[in-house]
Amino acid sequence: MKSRLFFLLSLLAALLAGCGSDSGNSVASGSGSPSTPTEPATFNFVEGTIAQAQAAMRDGTLTCEALVQGYIDRIRAYDDAGPELRSVVRVNPLALDRARMLDASYASDGPSGPLHCVPVLLKDNFDTVDVTTTAGGMALQYNQTPDDAFSVAGIIDAGGLILGKANLDEFAFGFRGSSSVRGQVKNAYDPTKGPGGSSSGTGAAIAASFAMTGTGSDTGGSIRVPSSLEGLVGIRPSLRLVSQDGILPLAASQDTGGPMCRTVEDCALMLDAMVGFDDSPAANQRQAFAYDSAAIENAHEYASITNVPTTYTDFLDAEGLDGARIAAILPLFGNGDDENAQVQSALMAAIEQMRSAGATVDILTEADLAERNVSTDQLTDFPSNSRFEFRRDLTGYLMSWSSDLDGHVRSFDAVAASGGYEERNASTFAFYGMIGMALENTDDMSEEAVDYRDQYQRNIEERPTIVRNGLMRILENRDGDDMSANALGAPYDTLLYPSVQSLAPDLGRSPSAGSNNRLSPFSGFPALSMPAGMVVPAGNDDMADPEPALPVGMELLAREFDEPTLIRLAYSYQETFQPRAAPTFTPELAANDD
Repeated sequence: MKSRLFFLLSLLAALLAGCGSDSGNSVASGSGSPSTPTEPATFNFVEGTIAQAQAAMRDGTLTCEALVQGYIDRIRAYDDAGPELRSVVRVNPLALDRARMLDASYASDGPSGPLHCVPVLLKDNFDTVDVTTTAGGMALQYNQTPDDAFSVAGIIDAGGLILGKANLDEFAFGFRGSSSVRGQVKNAYDPTKGPGGSSSGTGAAIAASFAMTGTGSDTGGSIRVPSSLEGLVGIRPSLRLVSQDGILPLAASQDTGGPMCRTVEDCALMLDAMVGFDDSPAANQRQAFAYDSAAIENAHEYASITNVPTTYTDFLDAEGLDGARIAAILPLFGNGDDENAQVQSALMAAIEQMRSAGATVDILTEADLAERNVSTDQLTDFPSNSRFEFRRDLTGYLMSWSSDLDGHVRSFDAVAASGGYEERNASTFAFYGMIGMALENTDDMSEEAVDYRDQYQRNIEERPTIVRNGLMRILENRDGDDMSANALGAPYDTLLYPSVQSLAPDLGRSPSAGSNNRLSPFSGFPALSMPAGMVVPAGNDDMADPEPALPVGMELLAREFDEPTLIRLAYSYQETFQPRAAPTFTPELAANDD
């Protein structure tokens, strides 16, 4: 687990001064001339940010214990009761004790780091020593790991506090957002709608302000889909940037953990804490899965290849859209049917806003892509590696610590045989088990087994190069014939498309996600989903009692390890246009509410 210095005193001083977004219901410290007294900073839980909480602590109007207790109260009021969002699996029983310790250290030594007392909800596939890790499945109800995931240790080292575990789509299988441990997660904006997945609980909980920030894992959209449907900023980092140690796998070659937050600046601070080189076998940081780069063998090579900055907050530039070049990929916008039309309209409006802020946004058609010798089918017409790797990777994870103390099951086969999961997932276990066995048993020369092995080999050997090269031809504006960079114009900073091609679906259904979510995991490039705006579902905007407005998400994809550009552009859009709105079903609790 990592141990390193996470902050500079000057950065910390800036954060405590209350820098960052003042959107929503948040309250920042007052300002004035030196001779004018200022009101002490206060903190509202709804939409409250890291900077605002730390400013209130500095001014003595908030303690860490009060902050943690306030979020616990909100979970009791709105997750266990009220709209019953069912987003939180369990609260860390040591959270308040940890808060009191942080208050004591704050009184004597000041803040413990840039995430001082930031209550974080982890998707329940991140290992913690304080709380079991179930992946949403009753089969894993006894999973109590002996240490924290590498990225979780980084959050704690930076001063963060693990508030508890968030619900998810069981074993991170899909986008519905339901598990045998906690049931169906509801959308914070409309509890009759689904939250997306698989990081569904994190999405709903952070949207409803049940914690300050959260984590998700993403194999093929599982951070970005719920972030889109819950109006959040969700970052799927470049592969190998964040260690996968201690994150229950779905497909190790595609998996990555990342932050989910209400603001870009809070996600930048979370990413600071989660990154770093890890020499453990489960890190998945050393394979040469990268555009034009070598394998990572040590911390020096990690720093050289990933270019991790001192802090990602250095790229919080409110004017960052001015001069930016963005390619909107029209074939990824959807088919324009009733379910998709409002998403397209919201993104077109966001494009016009970006242009008004000084960005060049070119809308590329299929014909434009053909000039670059690229088609969207070419980029997305591969299966996910989850079907090939889950059996092997789950067993490897479960075998990584002894079951003597917790009695956890130790193999995919044991989990599958237990039946400790939702009935709808029985067919998935059967399918993944069959393919996994076909890959392991190379003596099986049946046509089906040979075909699965060939598919997986193509995914490993051909897919990364095809997808990465195709994306780079677009980003670099390369002509399809001579392949010279900038042949068709100046290069682009990012690509843009909908995170999800539909609004939130009815509860119990998966959203129409499309295949856009595959571009980042298939290439290893980073992607960020953020709110483009809010819309009222079609047909309900002229009624006396319309349905609640729902978020629409847009995704930005950049070159490998270019998270700074994503943060710069997203922050600029956030600060200029304030696209996020708070849910109405989980308002601020009155002072005397339980």
